[in-house]
Amino acid sequence: MTQLATSPVTLRSATPADAPALFGLIYELAEYEKLTHEVTGSAEELAAHLASHTHPNGSIQRPLVEAILAEVEDNVVGFALFFNNYSTFLTRSGLYLEDLFVQPSYRGLGIGKALLSHLGKIALERGYGRVEWSVLDWNEPAIGFYQRMGADVLTEWHTCRVTGEAIARLAAHAPTAK
Repeated sequence: MTQLATSPVTLRSATPADAPALFGLIYELAEYEKLTHEVTGSAEELAAHLASHTHPNGSIQRPLVEAILAEVEDNVVGFALFFNNYSTFLTRSGLYLEDLFVQPSYRGLGIGKALLSHLGKIALERGYGRVEWSVLDWNEPAIGFYQRMGADVLTEWHTCRVTGEAIARLAAHAPTAK
């Protein structure tokens, strides 16, 4: 748990019990990005994904996703949701930031900076090779913020995505495994 010195903001790791509040913020983010039609998950699914699980060999595995929550007076006002990725060139794990969001009325207090810095600390502690995320090309305030935080915005890379029925069409071309 981290307390910001300049404001009454606390950062902490999300637990499955936080899923309803976190899912509410995810929906607020979708509203901001005009993508609410793409929100098809649920707080229950998110809770399951935030939970650690036991591998068949008996070892405790990290959750599928992790999140850092920003709280002001016990109200969740922001989050950073992330998971592991892997760099074949670095041959090291990395941290992929899926979403970072701070409610508009709490922006400008350093919460986004604190969340992103906290992810950097996690990456260092875990020995990750990089921290990555995507940003919408129209979101100039976020792009500027990320650049001020030291991020390179890679314009030569494009995100590719296959979802829904397109996954089934893609899989239909898979050869039979031996």
